[in-house]
Amino acid sequence: MSAYKNVFFLGATGYLGSEFLLLLNRELPELHIVALMRNVTPEREAQLCALYPNSSVVEGTLDDDVVIKEEAAKADIVINCASSDHPPSVLSTLAGLEINAKNNPEKPPLYLHVSGCGIVSDNARGEPVESVKVWSDIGLDLKECDRRNMHLDCDIPASIVEAGSRKKHPVRTIIYYPGQIYGVGEGIQRTTLWLRVFLDMAKKLGFAGTWGPGANTMNNIHVRDCANGLLLVLKAALEGKADEGPDGLYFSASMEPMKTYYEWTEVMGNYLFEKGIINQAGSRPLPSEAVDSLGEYGWSLLGGNLIVKPERLAKLGWEPVETKKIPLLESLPSMIDAALQG
Repeated sequence: MSAYKNVFFLGATGYLGSEFLLLLNRELPELHIVALMRNVTPEREAQLCALYPNSSVVEGTLDDDVVIKEEAAKADIVINCASSDHPPSVLSTLAGLEINAKNNPEKPPLYLHVSGCGIVSDNARGEPVESVKVWSDIGLDLKECDRRNMHLDCDIPASIVEAGSRKKHPVRTIIYYPGQIYGVGEGIQRTTLWLRVFLDMAKKLGFAGTWGPGANTMNNIHVRDCANGLLLVLKAALEGKADEGPDGLYFSASMEPMKTYYEWTEVMGNYLFEKGIINQAGSRPLPSEAVDSLGEYGWSLLGGNLIVKPERLAKLGWEPVETKKIPLLESLPSMIDAALQG
């Protein structure tokens, strides 16, 4: 698989994407990265090159169909660490990859798409549940997931799996599903989106809170472990050893003790209160005016239980090393400080 040398990368400057590039530069620096970047400036290009010197940029956004299609049509590998809920960019990518596969029947392109474990939410609305289903990525059928859940608008209608299953002009597809990613990253964006969302709400409301009573939980994973898992999958794919197509669905999460949303928002609330940023300690259910803006997607992702077993990563020898060293609750203060610093 050494013929795979050129990578088109979406989300290269984001939280997971830039952490991944740091690891990629240590392991596979010979790959050439072309990164989709909006509002290109010399400073932003320099930031990217500091992470991964063997890189260049193409200016555009996720809505630039022509740019994405053209780059996907000529890349050996496409890696998408950008929004997992933007169907137009996925459709543009797949359209370009189909052209690519048609032009290169002896070397079908490889597509690594980062989604999320929101696909398996039970929509518990933060309420206690007597028995929560544990999903394995072995034997996973996306059509069994609740279609109201996050990310499925990209994973199913956009037909990523179908592109990896068809006989004519197939694409080598892999979908990577992280749990609750946390930790202070070493890349360009150092904090995770969910932390910034909850932090902004807490500052506006004067307290930290949850969707419903916050009895729901999900697997978590340190950003370094998540990036390392993605790198492991890429390397396995380049060696022809990765599961792909219908079997190429990888959960990325630790089986370390999980914390309810109430538990970790309580830690957040107490820390922000001690710093004088909010006027109430602890955690409480968020009012409707706060949660309604995210609609049913918010309830699904932030009010549901999302419990998975990363059995395909385990087969590759992956272990959540950093997650074991720095658990979520211990990491929260440093994460909050990093987010407050911008």
